Amino acid sequence: MKKFILGGLAALALAGTASAEDIKQLNFGIISTESSAALSKSFEPMLKDLEKAVGVPVKAYFAQDYAGVIEGMRFKKVDLAWYGNKSAMEAVDRAGGEVFVQTTKKDGSKGYYSLLLVNKSRTDLNEVKDVLDCSKGLNFGNGDANSTSGNLVPSYYVFAINNVNPSNCYKNVAVSNHEGNALAVAMGQVDFATNNTESMDRLAQSRPDDFAKIKEIWRSPLIPSDPLVWRKDLPSDVKAKIHSFFLGYGRLGTPEEVSRAREILKTTSDGWGPFVASSDAQLYPIRQLELFKSKLKIQNDEKLSADEKKSKTAEIDGKLADLSKLMETTPNM
Repeated sequence: MKKFILGGLAALALAGTASAEDIKQLNFGIISTESSAALSKSFEPMLKDLEKAVGVPVKAYFAQDYAGVIEGMRFKKVDLAWYGNKSAMEAVDRAGGEVFVQTTKKDGSKGYYSLLLVNKSRTDLNEVKDVLDCSKGLNFGNGDANSTSGNLVPSYYVFAINNVNPSNCYKNVAVSNHEGNALAVAMGQVDFATNNTESMDRLAQSRPDDFAKIKEIWRSPLIPSDPLVWRKDLPSDVKAKIHSFFLGYGRLGTPEEVSRAREILKTTSDGWGPFVASSDAQLYPIRQLELFKSKLKIQNDEKLSADEKKSKTAEIDGKLADLSKLMETTPNM
């Protein structure tokens, strides 16, 4: 691990000539999965340690929604950030971002699951087919448009492949963060909502009474653990320090330092383990999912002629083929 980190530092040092002296403060973006106060408390110890490692103040950056953090990076108000995979993809494509490490769970696993939740009192809602009946007039709690587990994954696996458009199917579609959706289900404000296993782990600890009122009726395929993304145009020596910090955090140092860092990671977000190296290749499965969803939407669009559908789906098939080749030649894909 030490050789790997040192090798990475050398490569980063050759990547540019800008100096760390140009950076007076780093802003760390945090997506709004729950209240800013709870997230700030969760991330503060790790960000304080990052501050010591890079030698400049590190401040948490919050926005009302995921798009706010993405736009913050686009306009250089955010230097690095914790994203979900879908929002990371947007940051890479639109905000000059680049994935550099990936989170892991406390047990070392590198994935989580999207969920559909209902209140335990709802004996009529027990599986996916029960919420796909548009005649019921249900109220649906959807996730942020840039959320992987709260929106992208269920929009494909639950709605798109079942030819259901939530906007036309449900009495009301409310959009909130993960915590807001879970609480809306617990309080009976919506009939069902999207969420994920990470958020539910946090809720079980922070609001056990509300957690006890909720049941899961659907679970997605495994989603890759969240990435951290930095601005590609950060000075190379700053990126070297950031890279070294995250790959060494909870791994390098005295036994006491390693133990302390791992305890901090356990209380960050829903509970993390040490970070692992990653890249934009982590986003390939998410890009694939987005293309599949777009293809289904085109095929089911009654406003398009047969020729238009053929042309548009052929274009998507070409992109999918290119993506498959990339995935085949990328290690660990």
